[in-house]
Amino acid sequence: MKKIGFLSFGHWTASPQSRTRSASDALLQSIDLAVAAEELGADGAYFRVHHFARQLGSPFPLLAAVGAKTKRIEIGTAVIDMRYENPLYMAEDAGAADVIAGGRLQLGISRGSPEQVIDGWRYFGYAPPEGMTDADMARCHTEVLLEVLRGEGFAQPNPQPMFPNPPGLLRVEPYSQGLRERIWWGAATNATGEWAAKLGMNLQSSTLKIDESGRPFHVQQAEQIRIFREAWKAAGHAREPRVSVSRSIFALVDDRDRTYFGRGDEDEDTIGFLGDNTRAIFGRSYAAEPDILVEQLAKDEAIAEADTLLLTVPNQLGVDYNAHVIEAILKHVAPRLGWR
Repeated sequence: MKKIGFLSFGHWTASPQSRTRSASDALLQSIDLAVAAEELGADGAYFRVHHFARQLGSPFPLLAAVGAKTKRIEIGTAVIDMRYENPLYMAEDAGAADVIAGGRLQLGISRGSPEQVIDGWRYFGYAPPEGMTDADMARCHTEVLLEVLRGEGFAQPNPQPMFPNPPGLLRVEPYSQGLRERIWWGAATNATGEWAAKLGMNLQSSTLKIDESGRPFHVQQAEQIRIFREAWKAAGHAREPRVSVSRSIFALVDDRDRTYFGRGDEDEDTIGFLGDNTRAIFGRSYAAEPDILVEQLAKDEAIAEADTLLLTVPNQLGVDYNAHVIEAILKHVAPRLGWR
């Protein structure tokens, strides 16, 4: 049994071929797709966060709106770049969105990926302290966020406040019970997956990973998940962790699907280089008739290890088509693999 959701990057472009031509389109269609996915029986609506780009950026207004429009589906991010975040302000925004959604927020965060501008986090007012990297800074921001989300008071109250205070030290409000256990770390290496486990965060593993062994992507990703679970057990956490993987999967069930994705030219892993020429491996896409998809996906070791699958959707093709993409997987593929 797996939870199955979608992951949208929220691209928009003024191109006549795009059905998502403005920021307004991207945001409003994201809400509509979450509503449609819930009606179809999907389990999650997740959104990528990129700054300085024509994509979804500030996540919390969108998450709050989705939370207000839906009743059951999980809502989340995959992922928020913690280099850009004030962890206390983020705790307020996340707490408010989670309260609106009734405790359905699943917040994916990470050190971030290569961005549209050089050191974009500096424009947001952040810089690593002497001797630290931007990745170190992201992890420090994360540790502060996790501490604040515990809900314990830490701020000395004003003896003459504008409004009466409860006794003791004050915490960030609104506090949402259980949100601390619904924080996920987007790990691109085995080591950061292990670090996330020690801190009690769930694991999000995307369609990109630093190439650490030269083996196929899904094999490396499965190994990362096993390392994460072993570290979680060693840390002695009381609850069971969750693990998600992201995949581009398209069941070819009508002429639209065959036109868009029937070329079969992305059925192999690819190698690329990030930033300082770090070798990265990018997972393949899956696009085939349902019978073939079932056979292919049954061999994906990382999907087998995970409890949650996020389907990356081509949001610029419009809400109706993306709802169709999700429905096709839920109806024609998931039951035959024992995911539902």
